[in-house]
Amino acid sequence: MTPSKDITRLIEIMAALRTPGTGCPWDIEQDFASIAPYTLEEAYEVVDAIERGDLADLRDELGDLLLQVVFHARMAEEQGAFAFPDVVEAITRKLIRRHPHVFGDIKDLSPEEVKNLWDTIKAEEKAERRAARETMGHMPEPHEAGLLGGIPTTLPALTRAQKLTAKAAKVGFDWPEAVQVIDKIHEELEEVKEASSSGQKDRIEDEIGDLLFSVTNLARHFGIDPERALRRTNAKFERRFKAIETALGERDRSLDEASLEEMEELWVAAKLAEREPGPTS
Repeated sequence: MTPSKDITRLIEIMAALRTPGTGCPWDIEQDFASIAPYTLEEAYEVVDAIERGDLADLRDELGDLLLQVVFHARMAEEQGAFAFPDVVEAITRKLIRRHPHVFGDIKDLSPEEVKNLWDTIKAEEKAERRAARETMGHMPEPHEAGLLGGIPTTLPALTRAQKLTAKAAKVGFDWPEAVQVIDKIHEELEEVKEASSSGQKDRIEDEIGDLLFSVTNLARHFGIDPERALRRTNAKFERRFKAIETALGERDRSLDEASLEEMEELWVAAKLAEREPGPTS
């Protein structure tokens, strides 16, 4: 077996890995549920490579993500459900249907009109899929019903909150202005303060959840992805904390030996250093 740029080779390799008796024992014992966490992890690693601007790494991570698709398709094929070509056919059919302004007779649409058309077609597909599942005896779960149905519960909480509020906003259930959301955040923060004095962990958790939900709603009002914003802040925290460690090391001191005041001083220095303009040519 040799490497190849042909997708067929990847499908053949996956089939060989899953073949009882001659394949890989680990691959053979996997199922959809056991592989799902790896699928999610690989998707996040793709995003990480993009945000780092590392195209060489992105190439490898996209390959790892593609492997997950092939892996799931192979397991489905073994059960007689569908195979990889069916996955390709499904997505090509969906793309053609959702772009009648490219592949059909509808022309000269504005970006907003394209978005509205996309939403309409998605709603039609959702209704058709629900009807087909009901015909097969698969009744919808409670979380799949209604306007907010269909938003996966396994999404990161910030992303799911953003999608929930976006769907509700489509029928007018939304703050008209961002400043009203900011006022709501102040209100929720006060409720966190009140809950903290009670010492009741469940109540505090509820109020912090409300606060995070409101902050996510504010991000949506500004067209900002809250997950991406928080990832950027995480990276910023890591950079500045690393700067504290480095500065302490230059003083022959460890984090355990440093006082909070000293670490705060170094944090501010790292923060200011990031704001300094770089050399110009």
